[in-house]
Amino acid sequence: MTQTYSLLIGDRSYSSWSLRAWVLFETFDIAYSEQLTLLYDDSFAEDLKAWAPARSVPTVRTPEGGLWTDSLAIAEGLAEAHPDKHLWPSAPKARALARSISAEMHSGFTALRSACPMNLRVKSGGFRPSEAVLADLARLEVIWSQARAMATDGPWLFGAYSIADAMYAPVAMRIAGYGLPVSDLAQAYVQAHLDHAPLRKWRALGEAADRTLDVYAVFEPLEPFPIAP
Repeated sequence: MTQTYSLLIGDRSYSSWSLRAWVLFETFDIAYSEQLTLLYDDSFAEDLKAWAPARSVPTVRTPEGGLWTDSLAIAEGLAEAHPDKHLWPSAPKARALARSISAEMHSGFTALRSACPMNLRVKSGGFRPSEAVLADLARLEVIWSQARAMATDGPWLFGAYSIADAMYAPVAMRIAGYGLPVSDLAQAYVQAHLDHAPLRKWRALGEAADRTLDVYAVFEPLEPFPIAP
């Protein structure tokens, strides 16, 4: 029997880092089995015990028994294990930028991430971005424009879908879910994510779970989340 990866994720409606890992497996057709744990629930710590030393989601157990305990480690591990899938752009210059902006997403944009937690259940129509959030959006405009200038055919940052797009998928969902002000170029990129079949599947599964976490603030007026069913 062919061994597959084992993937531990949190609630789909809220776990942005889980989305980043899961969407890579789905988009690049890499076989995996899945375990779901609940954020802000007593079962979370208990579930993590079987994945020690991991302390968060997502976490991946490799077919060889290794453990990747961070989204960027998962992405790099998959790219190394599956070079035929081309998870990074092929052109060296584009690949260098893709790696750089993926790492920047991993460690940066703290104002945007803090003020606008990913919430795929509703759109918060009444959110008003702070100057710090607007500064993060301006930075997104710069790096997305640079990436799109290198793009081959396709709607993604570098044309074809890559790890960089998985890293920025939850940010695109924040822009859509809070109605954040962005340029037409950035909005077109956000729409590519909203139209992405794996991401639509992710949200549909989250909606089917029908779990609302009150720790995630919402801003009236509330509207349906703008994604196709």
